[in-house]
Amino acid sequence: MVHTQQERYEAAAQEDRSAPRLRISIPASLRPSGSKGFQTAVRDLSLSGFSATAMTRVAPRTICWLTLPGMDTVTARVVWWDNGLIGCAFDHLLNPMELEAILSRWNGDNRKNRSF
Repeated sequence: MVHTQQERYEAAAQEDRSAPRLRISIPASLRPSGSKGFQTAVRDLSLSGFSATAMTRVAPRTICWLTLPGMDTVTARVVWWDNGLIGCAFDHLLNPMELEAILSRWNGDNRKNRSF
């Protein structure tokens, strides 16, 4: 079975959920499948997923769509919901350059000593 570099990268990142996560606050919208979308704040972000505020309970494995300012909508699946916070894994990893651009925009120059 032949795997592309991208497939190997995605598999490794999904297996190793220890990707660096940066605490951040980004206004966004989130729409779970079968529900109305709502405004949220992304609390942390990594190549493989995010956590955000979600006052209404959303069941694990629910497909959802996250829209960050200036970005295309990305698809994710709910991993957990706990007391007003939701954790989701992206269906497709973010491109490291895309993540760096998001973090640069929303976190200024506090990116020292971080690698992706």
